[in-house]
Amino acid sequence: MAEEICKKCGGKVYSNFCPECGTPKKLKRIDGDYVLSEIVSVLNFDKGILYTIKELLKHPGNTVKEFISADRNRIVKPIIFIIISSLIYTLLRQFFQFEDGYIYHDDSKPTTAMYIFGWITDNYGYGNLIMGIFIAFWTKILFRKYKYNFYEILILLCFVMGMGMLILAVFGLLEGITDLKILQFGGMLFVLYASWAIGQFFDKRKFSSYVKAVSSYLLGMITFTIVIFLIAFLIDIVFNPNVIAALTHFQF
Repeated sequence: MAEEICKKCGGKVYSNFCPECGTPKKLKRIDGDYVLSEIVSVLNFDKGILYTIKELLKHPGNTVKEFISADRNRIVKPIIFIIISSLIYTLLRQFFQFEDGYIYHDDSKPTTAMYIFGWITDNYGYGNLIMGIFIAFWTKILFRKYKYNFYEILILLCFVMGMGMLILAVFGLLEGITDLKILQFGGMLFVLYASWAIGQFFDKRKFSSYVKAVSSYLLGMITFTIVIFLIAFLIDIVFNPNVIAALTHFQF
């Protein structure tokens, strides 16, 4: 077989695949079968998102540990997972018009803080990544004796919060169909799942692991909320002269 040059890395190709980077010598033409195979590969139970959900429901701690230390091709990548999960929740919320059960903001009071929270509810994929940073910070502090670094804990949080969004999506779907106000129970289940998953990741045999897990989650959300209000307050001071005037004339 005549050699060719790999279009990706420039190496010599003697067979159907480049020996240097593994790129096929000839890409399959994009047609209906190709699109269908790509959809199946994302949704299949062997490596796709459905398989990832199943594993994260059964034993989230071991699944994430294996992703970090052994096999990173077995389940969906964490960033992709949290973005897809958040997108599913957002689309269902827009379609069924159920009230947001994750971050509540009052549109009748247009403040800078409410605009920020509004952006988060419209962009949960990015918002969850930001929230995950705060939760990971407290998780690292409370579980500091364990070997995992901040970024590995952040990977754990991406999977955990992605599953949380899917839990809320299911309850939101049921609320939209039945008109029963049950989304709040989805929020409770979200917290319980996060506590269970984080605790199992570190040491599932210790009750203290689950106490620390729920504490890290709640502290992360509280810290995130406080930071949002502080940022909004600073924006108001800089760009809203009425706030500066009110502070100037404030009497202690």
